Amino acid sequence: MPPTDTESDRSEEQSSETDGGSGRTVREARSLSRTRRTIANRLQESYRNAVHVTASRDVDAEALVRATETADAQLERDVSVIDLVLCAVSATLEEHPAFNATFEDETHRLYEEHNVGIAVDTEAGLVAPVLRDIGSKPLDEIAAERRRVTESVQSGEHSMSDLRGGTFTVTNLGVLGIDSFTPIINPPEIAILGVNRIRERPQRGDDGIEFRNRMNVDLSFDHRIVDGADAARFLATLADRLTAAEQFVPDG
Repeated sequence: MPPTDTESDRSEEQSSETDGGSGRTVREARSLSRTRRTIANRLQESYRNAVHVTASRDVDAEALVRATETADAQLERDVSVIDLVLCAVSATLEEHPAFNATFEDETHRLYEEHNVGIAVDTEAGLVAPVLRDIGSKPLDEIAAERRRVTESVQSGEHSMSDLRGGTFTVTNLGVLGIDSFTPIINPPEIAILGVNRIRERPQRGDDGIEFRNRMNVDLSFDHRIVDGADAARFLATLADRLTAAEQFVPDG
């Protein structure tokens, strides 16, 4: 029986790649999963439609580390750095509502609720479940909700409704040792914040050189909707909130 066109093409490709014609040997050929195809299409849509610009800022993280340790000791839940960052992000969005928004059909829509997506690494690819209305919730509720949705997507038990309705996204590569990167906007949102690792860095103090915890944050935004100066002001406010992170910890 003669080979089909597909079988013939595959045979020719394998032959050319193993007989020295191309100098390559295919180790494995993988088709994209449905999730990976969706991710690829959304990323392509994002870059095709939005005008990406990324602004970065170095932030003193001493108060953030202290607040995390205090909250973890005082509250009856595990609290991580990213939970305090979410509180600071919500407070920043309150002052800069143009970033808590979407852009569709030539309309910039600003929202009351801070529905923040959290990028989660799964075996199937990156998924961003949404934490809804975090501006109305205390730290312990935010921490509990973040853990719940993270475990839900990692186990594959989430639904599409868990991924809809976002107004802003936070992605954290600091847990993987990254110091800076360029986050990709999750359309139709207009901005995404990248959080990087906290590490001690030397700086001049009153008594000479001292080491302090510092962290870079990267804000990618759609330049069609907001400008670089707007992003700079957003990051300045975020830095202020992070350096006063104890305000988000309930009194023990």
